[in-house]
Amino acid sequence: MARVTGPSMSPTVRHGDRLLVRRVDDAGTVRPGDVVLARFPSRPDLLVVKRVRRAVPGGHWVEGDNPLVTDDSRVFGTAVVVGRVVARISPRPGRLPPAR
Repeated sequence: MARVTGPSMSPTVRHGDRLLVRRVDDAGTVRPGDVVLARFPSRPDLLVVKRVRRAVPGGHWVEGDNPLVTDDSRVFGTAVVVGRVVARISPRPGRLPPAR
């Protein structure tokens, strides 16, 4: 499970949402459009929820759904995906909408 903090993935997920995350052992199973839990090698202390845009050498290019917040690959570069978000648990249970 992961808890969302901040507005970077709004409106898909919002601050305070709890997400069910499935660990990813093979990054090849992650596809563009997936919402994931990831780390940036340049900021290993930062664990983020973002949407995969594309695979790149060394990992994935990830971006938030809120274009006004840029704490994603546009600033930190390539991300390493550690899990794929399966569902929102609370406070609004359900599947996440696909990429726009």
